[in-house]
Amino acid sequence: MLIDSHCHLDFSALAEDRSGVLSRMAANGVGGGVTICVRIGEFDRIRAIAEAHDNIWCSLGTHPEHAGDEPDVPVEEIVRLTEHPKCVAIGEAGLDYHFPDSAAPEVQAAVFRRHIAAARITGLPLVIHARDADDDVAAILEEETEKGAFPFLLHCFSSGPDLAHRALALGGYISFSGIVTFKNARDIQKVAAEVPADRILVETDSPYLAPVPHRGKSNEPSYVVHTAEKLADLRGVSFEEIALTTTRNFARLFSKTGLKT
Repeated sequence: MLIDSHCHLDFSALAEDRSGVLSRMAANGVGGGVTICVRIGEFDRIRAIAEAHDNIWCSLGTHPEHAGDEPDVPVEEIVRLTEHPKCVAIGEAGLDYHFPDSAAPEVQAAVFRRHIAAARITGLPLVIHARDADDDVAAILEEETEKGAFPFLLHCFSSGPDLAHRALALGGYISFSGIVTFKNARDIQKVAAEVPADRILVETDSPYLAPVPHRGKSNEPSYVVHTAEKLADLRGVSFEEIALTTTRNFARLFSKTGLKT
C-alpha cells in the first residue's frame, strides 16, 4: 500500500471528478491521502472532504504565497482548529521567493514561525513548502529547534542538498513528488537516493507536477505509484520495499491518522 502524503482534493481539477479520483486511488493500491490546506480561511471546505472519507485526512495552514492574506492568525487559533479528529498536520507553510508578487519575506517568515509554534505545541507534523528560499528555511528551522523540537516534513522536495542535510540533522522528513521522475531532476534524484530509509515519504502535490509518464497532464493521487517506482529504482530496492517503507514512515510521522502498517 502507498499513501499520498500531499494532495489538494479541493482544487477544481480533482474536485470535479472526486469520486473517480478516489476510485482510481483504490484501484492502484493507494490506501489514503492527506488533502492539504493552503488558507486557514478555507479549512471548513478541506475538513469536509476528510470527514466524508475514512481514508482521507487533512491539514490546516497558510501557504507562503497567501501569507499576506492571513498574516495575523494567532498560534492559539491554529492549535484550536487542529483539534479536529481528521486534521493530522499543520501547513503547508514555509517560504516561497519565486514569485515577485508574493508576500514580503518578513511576512512569510512571521507566518511560518507561528505555524512552527503550533506544531511544537500540538506535536502534529509541520508540512513545509520551500521554494527558492533554502538558506532562510534552514536558518529558521535551526533557530526554532533551539526553542524546542517539533516534527516536520519538507514536502515536494525541489531544493538543494544543503537544505536536505540540515533538515535531516534536525530530525525532519523529506517527501518526493513527480519531480523526481523528470529527466532534468538529477540533483533531486541524488538526494532521493541518499535520504535515510526512515525519513522518506511520497506524494503527488496533485493536481500539479504529474510524474512521467503523465507529465504535462493533470496529476492525481493514483499517480504516486510512478513516483514510488522511480524512488525504488534510484535506491536499488523493490517497489514493495519502498511502498512499505514510505507507508511506515507516514504512519509514524502522521501518527494522528491511527494508520497501522
